[in-house]
Amino acid sequence: MIAATVDEEERRLLRIAPVDVVQLQALGVEVVGGRTEHAGEFRHRRRSSTRRAVCRRPLSRGRFPAMRGPLEGVRVLELGIWVAAPSAAAVLADWGAEVVKVEPPDGDPLRGLAATGLVPYQPDVNPAFQLDNRGKRGIVCDLRHPEGQAVVQALAARADVFLTNLRRRKLAALGMDYDTLRPRNPRLVYASLTGYGTAGPEQDRAAFDYAAFWARAGIMASLGEPEGPPPTQRPGMGDHMTGLGLAGAIAAALYARDRSGAGQEIQMSLFHAGVWMLGSDIQAAITTGYCHRPAGRRAAPNPLFNFYRARDGRWLHLIMLQPDRHWTSFCRAIGREDIAADPRFASAPVRFQHCRELIAILDPIFASRTLEEWAAALDGEGRLRLGRDRPPERPRGARLKRRALAITTLPAGCAAALGPAALIGTDAEPVGVKLVRPGACRDDRAACPCWASRSERERRR
Repeated sequence: MIAATVDEEERRLLRIAPVDVVQLQALGVEVVGGRTEHAGEFRHRRRSSTRRAVCRRPLSRGRFPAMRGPLEGVRVLELGIWVAAPSAAAVLADWGAEVVKVEPPDGDPLRGLAATGLVPYQPDVNPAFQLDNRGKRGIVCDLRHPEGQAVVQALAARADVFLTNLRRRKLAALGMDYDTLRPRNPRLVYASLTGYGTAGPEQDRAAFDYAAFWARAGIMASLGEPEGPPPTQRPGMGDHMTGLGLAGAIAAALYARDRSGAGQEIQMSLFHAGVWMLGSDIQAAITTGYCHRPAGRRAAPNPLFNFYRARDGRWLHLIMLQPDRHWTSFCRAIGREDIAADPRFASAPVRFQHCRELIAILDPIFASRTLEEWAAALDGEGRLRLGRDRPPERPRGARLKRRALAITTLPAGCAAALGPAALIGTDAEPVGVKLVRPGACRDDRAACPCWASRSERERRR
């Protein structure tokens, strides 16, 4: 990983796989050091006041056998922090791209999440970082110094994709904005992820998905009970939605480049992703003037699309979007055929007018059996339902494998054997994780790949 030496007094062990030295020197970076007792590593002592860019902590623990994917051969340089942009790069890595993650000397702030004490696991366990940075190699680069900036710019000149969620003003100051990188690499697909877009007064505003995606886009206000506090999202929900969209946009831009020969800049924002998530409500407001407000469970307009609590305390969700079609068989399934003939509930519009009365009747009915008993009864009538009212327990492989691409196997040496897979599958090649995450590795000789041209690679052979 890449850093810059600062002063004569500071001394630190900086580790590097031998192949990195050759490749960094090819980029014009001076590397000094000598072998240590650690195989495949270099020791560098900070001496002299001259600043050098050096490597440390090459990249990943554990490796998979070579796996191909639809983006095999695509080179992605990620300059991202936290979740949104790194999650997009993780999806690209799952699809076969070669991803190199650039981190500051202190590391991606997501690395330190466990150390805050705000999460219920040990500081050396970091599921969030593992999920969004698997499949990548990485370098550490001190971008406060010209040497570090030059290394990233040199890598960007040989990349297919440059992916970042740093603020645009910062990128321009570092010489890593699109206008600066494009002349050196006209085929570059430059992907920028922001909080609120690239125009207007908030274009450089820092943002987490809790604010830009969940609250500002209106999702938070559209959910929950009218008199209750607004609900909050779970970690990374907006980031992963936005990152997945950005990964798709990058794939489309690569396809366009194959046809035109030119790269382009693509942009995605957390706010825009939230607006798209709430698109049905927004389109209704634009078209009809109707603005959705949460009615609450006891006044749900369609009682057959509502939550009910079972005897064991668990919640089930009736999902009947065509209530008149299912009304008679539903009443039969719950053992109350008498209410099917009740004029207050004769049709969906009438049930809407008397929704509170019907829900008051259904509540004690559903409270009389367990969730599993109701699941069996409703399934017997072909009804849809959602029976989970709590976070998923530890995943069970056989159950998840029945659901397409719900999991992927992670390499040995990782705390977890399973993890969510990217939302894609191909018949031709398996899609999976090649590396666990950037971090301390045993001997990853491809830690800082030399992104040379095909002719250069052939000449080296």
